[in-house]
Amino acid sequence: MSTMTKTSLLEWLEQNEPVTYGNFINGKWELSSSGQTFSISNAGNNKQLLASFQDSVEKDVDLAVKAANQAFQSWSKVPGPERGAILYRFADLLEENVDELAYMLSAEQGKALGESKGEVFRAAKETRFSAGEAFRAEGKTLPAERQNVWNSTVRKPVGVIAAIGPWNFPVVTPVRKIVPALAYGCTVVFKPASVTPWTTVRLMELFAEAGVPEGVVNLVVGSGSKVGDPLVKHPLVKGVSFTGSTKLGIRINEIAARNLTKTQLELGGKNPAVVLDYENVEEVAKQITGAAFACTGQRCTAISRVIVVEEKKAELTEALLKEMKKIKIGPAWEDEVTMGPLVNREQLNTVQKYLEIGKQEGARLLYGGDILTEAKYQKGSYMVPALFDQVTPEMRIAKEEIFGPVLSILTVETQEKAFEVANNVEFGLAASIFTKDVSAAYKFADVVESGMVHVNHGTASAAHLPFGGTKQSGSGAFSIGSSNIDFFTELKAVYFQY
Repeated sequence: MSTMTKTSLLEWLEQNEPVTYGNFINGKWELSSSGQTFSISNAGNNKQLLASFQDSVEKDVDLAVKAANQAFQSWSKVPGPERGAILYRFADLLEENVDELAYMLSAEQGKALGESKGEVFRAAKETRFSAGEAFRAEGKTLPAERQNVWNSTVRKPVGVIAAIGPWNFPVVTPVRKIVPALAYGCTVVFKPASVTPWTTVRLMELFAEAGVPEGVVNLVVGSGSKVGDPLVKHPLVKGVSFTGSTKLGIRINEIAARNLTKTQLELGGKNPAVVLDYENVEEVAKQITGAAFACTGQRCTAISRVIVVEEKKAELTEALLKEMKKIKIGPAWEDEVTMGPLVNREQLNTVQKYLEIGKQEGARLLYGGDILTEAKYQKGSYMVPALFDQVTPEMRIAKEEIFGPVLSILTVETQEKAFEVANNVEFGLAASIFTKDVSAAYKFADVVESGMVHVNHGTASAAHLPFGGTKQSGSGAFSIGSSNIDFFTELKAVYFQY
């Protein structure tokens, strides 16, 4: 494990000397041809500079894609077990460096240190699953319709993958895109979110240390317009894996379609928790609040709508308030903190606007929403998690993704109405139901319009199951699990006459 366990996050940050990082292209750190850089600060202390990065342009993208394309010629021919062995080594390195990675993650993104460490360990789990998939790129042998003909299908890697990550999970999301690509024989150019590029730099170093050859994984940092668009448009890019907003995902899909480039899109969510009945209301409230306020509510699978039948509303609301009041807000380096700041002031302002919208629409703010500004909160974007009730399905706070610590309670009369309200949004990523009725649980799993369904627990996914959404929440092959093969490989049919 990491040798940094005796050093606290705060001490580590005080010792950090900000440096300027280059792009990682063809195994080397390169300065951008633009000659420009930008800097990021500590999410919990915006007066503290963390590091500077390249403000890259199209020329840098072209260099990285060409390097990846050249590396593909040899990497795609490396036997699957050898690719898998390198990835298993990378998983070990993630765990060996868990403290450093978690410190970097918490500093740039703001999430509580326990969450950051959990993210690193989750990345290692997903890596090991994908490393095993390098052994299992299976084809089929099929009966022939003519004599003396042998029919089969094989899987071949598609080529260079453009991977574009979000700012909320800067360790697990890059790993979730890069590792399966490598397992199946593809090469990658990764563009991190400009808000949180720091941990990605360390990931590049660990890939190299694990034995990934030069050019197989490349990193180009910069804005969406200067880096993202040229990357998606590049004719040598054969697949685009993107996680982010629905609006941007649709735009990426439109651009990629001009070259018939494959896309794998993980987009927004407005995830419901339907509550019909239960044995233990405290456990239900714990599951819902955990799913709603992890990562300060800044995750696509966060529960943001509680749809509860009338007779359970009062009891559940009381239990939710009790759980929310247990949340300890503060900077990641403080012991027992369970919710950090929002990633920056812009995101805080967006969430605050939705609080005003909710009140203007007639919803009642039962708890929270306050911006914290005193003492230790002065240098970050902290707010108390908010709970609304008297919310109706037509309100914007019930339909639009807020991407912050805001939970709404909607009351319904019947099970049928609960299911109808759950589907009454444009998103379809994750959904939960809490009930003792097995028949109701199965019916919900059948009729709810979402890519993932959770029965009697929150929206936590597993490291080996397909992850994705329907409607405006996603397009293309699901990620994480075995479904990745449909994105990172293409099918080839072979007819052999003898």
